[in-house]
Amino acid sequence: MLTEPRAGLLASWGNALIAGLVSPDDAVLAVVGEDAVHRVEGLPDESGQVGLTLALGRLRALGATGLRVALPAAGHPLGLSGPPEFNARALEAEEAVVAVGAMHGLVPEVFAVGPDGDRHVEVVWHCLPVREAPPADVPSLSEAERELAEALRDATEALSRLDVAASGPVAEAAVDAYRARAERGRELLAPGYPPRAFRVLELAQRVGLLISVAYENGHGGAVSAAEMAARAEVLRPVERTTRRAQVAAYNSFVEERERRGR
Repeated sequence: MLTEPRAGLLASWGNALIAGLVSPDDAVLAVVGEDAVHRVEGLPDESGQVGLTLALGRLRALGATGLRVALPAAGHPLGLSGPPEFNARALEAEEAVVAVGAMHGLVPEVFAVGPDGDRHVEVVWHCLPVREAPPADVPSLSEAERELAEALRDATEALSRLDVAASGPVAEAAVDAYRARAERGRELLAPGYPPRAFRVLELAQRVGLLISVAYENGHGGAVSAAEMAARAEVLRPVERTTRRAQVAAYNSFVEERERRGR
């Protein structure tokens, strides 16, 4: 979880665009980021691929009032509501966007293109029908914030007992340094999101970074297969909680607008 999921960026800036808070050019620029190009395939009444600007406009014309994020994993259909074909594609990609009110969703497929030394990333979003139903297992922002704080505390204590380096100050310093580089000059969310969503997403990213350090660099004293399994057992529910919090943050824009009846 060292970077934001592309589905999060698309939903965040797409929501701001639908609400008239940002221009189409600014929204697409933020979504594409360092990728070379994003295209959308399978839109109703379109025989080929189209750009993000046209795709977002078409979804809005089809009735989309906002965009929700799904970040499913095996055994955890987080944010999905069906049908099976869309769920399967989203699970394979581990992320998706659902257009609320338009009965369609978008699943990214990422390609590395070009020769060695000059490779770039292109993304095709596959547009598929979705079922209009409540998304699976998405908490409220307040629930997500509480769960994250508890998960971070419990995981830190457990990793310390297992003598995993990611639970100590050295790892914290590494995480802070990485975040300072990665976050400089970049907004976590698009304009229009509630302040709590920024707070929850930042905490989710911090916890995700600690998980990554624990898996990749935090060998500490856990060298046996049993100790490695114990570490994974500690981190698995934390990963689940982190993904739930991310989805809650990204989806809060839509939840807030629905609460206000807009």
